[in-house]
Amino acid sequence: MINFEDTETAFATKSNAQLRKAYYMFKMVANQSLVSLGKMATSIANTLGLPIKSLVKKTVYEQFVGGENIDECEKIIELLANYNVKSLLDYSVEGKETEQDFEHTKNRLIDTIRFGGKHEAVPFAVFKVTGLARFALLEKVSKGELLSEKETKEWLKAKGRVKEICQQAHENKLAVLIDAEESWIQQAIDDLAEEMIRHYNRERVIVFNTLQMYRVDRLGYLKKLVDLANKENFYLGVKLVRGAYMEKERARARQMGYPSPIQPDKESSDRDFDAGVEYVVENLEKGRLVAGSHNQESCRKLVDLMKNNNIEPSDHRIWFSQLYGMSDHLSFNLAKAGYNVVKYLPFGPVKDTLPYLIRRAEENTSASGQTSRELLLIQKEMRRRGID
Repeated sequence: MINFEDTETAFATKSNAQLRKAYYMFKMVANQSLVSLGKMATSIANTLGLPIKSLVKKTVYEQFVGGENIDECEKIIELLANYNVKSLLDYSVEGKETEQDFEHTKNRLIDTIRFGGKHEAVPFAVFKVTGLARFALLEKVSKGELLSEKETKEWLKAKGRVKEICQQAHENKLAVLIDAEESWIQQAIDDLAEEMIRHYNRERVIVFNTLQMYRVDRLGYLKKLVDLANKENFYLGVKLVRGAYMEKERARARQMGYPSPIQPDKESSDRDFDAGVEYVVENLEKGRLVAGSHNQESCRKLVDLMKNNNIEPSDHRIWFSQLYGMSDHLSFNLAKAGYNVVKYLPFGPVKDTLPYLIRRAEENTSASGQTSRELLLIQKEMRRRGID
């Protein structure tokens, strides 16, 4: 039985000073008013060109981001690897608008893949399609609207970037995850992911698609993908998460007058996440799973599911994943028990990672149980160490 209360193992990588800092960081993100004020202040500072880099870097950036570049991440990658925790490198840039920016992001992603191909501690890379194509273009493609000649050329360039990244992953024998994003651009992303999966996953899983199970339609979509994999004889890689855009999704649905794509309550999200995990495990002959969850009960259920199906903890087809800076009680205790664990390790310039950091702060604020859990575990370890 894995002891997720083992805080000595959970926080083995943190010094007393780092543990104390993490405590104050989670106290801060637990305050909704403070997070909202910080988001507004950051937006104003960016608009006015005010210097906020040092403040951000010393606070939320250090907690949730590996560094500004791969070199800065290497120490963290090595430290995690010492505890059998692997790293999933994410050049965390999104929402760009120019072809120059998209090419730059593509090149950094290829650098990441080449780095990962040479390092056993980095079995995955990940990217967001909004780092490679305009949001408005993805929205238009998702709606099935007719593209202009200029937009058609732009879309072909975006698809070319995605294919170039997947080709590099194939050549470097590194798995690459395509992240899920907002529902109104997700159709274009799903179509791209399916095209890459069909092409590159003939002999092994190179490309994973990500499904946000807080959406009411994702369990059905998962079953459709498994059926396609069986019919067309390719390997299916999926990363299952609950989701990261809940408030934005619900607000847009209200504003535009359409039914919310998000589950009505947490219990429904939990149900579909766990059902999705079980469905992939039942179809492992052609499936590979990354279970991205900070939910202790869901992790426990997957552990039990593996035991009941006589699947070894180290079976390469199943990975547990948590974000860097969060849920260390899950990551390190699972890894200690021999399970495959990978930390989602973002990196990139401070300014470019702000959207990611704001989502992490908002996610922790809205998920009060998660933040309370983090604080209680940190406090427990501080008491064990005798830290005031």
